[in-house]
Amino acid sequence: MLSSVRSGFSFTILLALTVFLISSLASFAVADTEKAKEHFNTGIKAKQEGNDEAAIAAYNEAIKEDAEFVDAYINLGAIYFEKNDYANALDMFRTASEKDAANPDVFANLGRVEYKLKKYVEAETAFKTAIGLDSKNAELYKDLGKVYFAKGNYPVLIETLNNCHANGGGDYLTHYMLGKAYSKTEKMNEAIASLKKAIELNSSYYNSHFTLGQIYLSAEKFDLAASAFKAAQKAGPKKYQASYNYAVAVESANPDDIAGAIAVWEGFIKLAKKVPKAKSDLAIAQQHVKDLKERQQQEALN
Repeated sequence: MLSSVRSGFSFTILLALTVFLISSLASFAVADTEKAKEHFNTGIKAKQEGNDEAAIAAYNEAIKEDAEFVDAYINLGAIYFEKNDYANALDMFRTASEKDAANPDVFANLGRVEYKLKKYVEAETAFKTAIGLDSKNAELYKDLGKVYFAKGNYPVLIETLNNCHANGGGDYLTHYMLGKAYSKTEKMNEAIASLKKAIELNSSYYNSHFTLGQIYLSAEKFDLAASAFKAAQKAGPKKYQASYNYAVAVESANPDDIAGAIAVWEGFIKLAKKVPKAKSDLAIAQQHVKDLKERQQQEALN
């Protein structure tokens, strides 16, 4: 048996691949099931050898021999998902869900495809169905949480991710999403705690540092904001927004240090010149540096 694989929200999603190697099953009433099993096992071997096209052909042959062979649909769907062929993956998992309405993996995989296709209503339904069949599966709550995060349904996201954590799941991404949700619902202490936990679990994830910096900046805790944005810059050196906010925080924390402010703003300008999307912020920063230099010259004369 090949183990199932599930992973989370770059938010990146890996499909849970449910594969069953059939060596000895009870005989079926339909005479062609033995041929179906042979083709299925051929498909597993081909997949293990890295030959996806041969695996697809073998699984299709298995389905031709036995149209009720649910595991063949599941494995086909998994391959199509890996190949970013979401239309065919969706077809396979929908068919599997119709043939085996008691299989939580089928609905979990269906939800993951629908999530990738931004079919959030359908994905929510699929994940809820999977949870109804396997209510202790923490990963399913994480998957459902991603849907609520994408929809901006933050109160329900908080409840869902707390269920994920209560069932022994959770990682940097769930804590980041939880922190974001708390911040959107004005629960700043909880937001800060969740984001710090996310950073503890993965200090290289840019969004956790940046969101924490935004909270501190809004609260006018400029030193803490500067520290968070500096960490965000380290995690995402090409992210100009963190550089901009870092300059704001540093200048706000030390309003009389004109030279220091000029230095951090010029750091932003150097980065922003390489980013077309930063054009408007670049213009603001360049004018601000000009004003700061004029102020510096004026103070030097006094």
